[in-house]
Amino acid sequence: MTFASKYGPWALVAGASDGVGAAFALGLAERGVNVVLLARRQGVLNRVAAEIESRTSAQTRTVAIDLARPDAAAAVAHATGDVEIGCLVYCAGADPDFKPFLANPIEAAEAMVQRNCMVPMQLCHHFAPAMVERGRGGIVIFGSGAGLAGGPNMVAYGASKAFDMVFAEALWAELHDQGVDVLGLILGKTDTPALRQLEHSRGQLGSPDDVPSGATAVDDVIAEAFENLAHGPTWMVGADLRAATQMMGSLTRNQLVRLMAQASAAAMGADHPE
Repeated sequence: MTFASKYGPWALVAGASDGVGAAFALGLAERGVNVVLLARRQGVLNRVAAEIESRTSAQTRTVAIDLARPDAAAAVAHATGDVEIGCLVYCAGADPDFKPFLANPIEAAEAMVQRNCMVPMQLCHHFAPAMVERGRGGIVIFGSGAGLAGGPNMVAYGASKAFDMVFAEALWAELHDQGVDVLGLILGKTDTPALRQLEHSRGQLGSPDDVPSGATAVDDVIAEAFENLAHGPTWMVGADLRAATQMMGSLTRNQLVRLMAQASAAAMGADHPE
């Protein structure tokens, strides 16, 4: 079975406006799968769609929706009702703030949970039954090393990514014997536009065009994602994250939280907490 016959004819990529999402959408198109590009900004989606159509023979469709909206999943389902979605890729939901929980209004955390937990769960429940009926398909849910243990400045984000990881693992346990590949793709520090902007705003980068220190290239993330798409339930991206995960296995939960607190302090340029 070819890639396109397994995961096509259409894929839905949430968070497709730039970075990893846009690159994943291009990778799908290069493999013969048409792509529905989903994000908030219509203008940026149009540029991604134009690039994909100029470089591949795949069709594209853009859907501009804020995934923090309570009705976001229903709106996505309506916008894709006339195409067969064989692959769902959910990589929306980065945290642009990296601030203490109490420094943001509660609405910010609620929006994070809506975007990172509720919507991917709702979309999986909507699209997976047809995949099961066809006996083929794929679901990729992007997680984060922030979800491996609690840490400061990413309270709601880390918790939402822990949900994503366990949700993907549990869904894999239910669906992989029915022909549907499910992969929780866990990313560490990745060279995305959002990370560049965040580190530039903190004074850690001289320009938003600079590469953050120790960040994995988007092309490397995408290569590992496609290589391991059928090898769920979970894949840690990058040798550094895999090594860190192995080391974490020897620590208690309390030690892990202290380690995450130290890493957060280092990222903020502050002294390590006691």
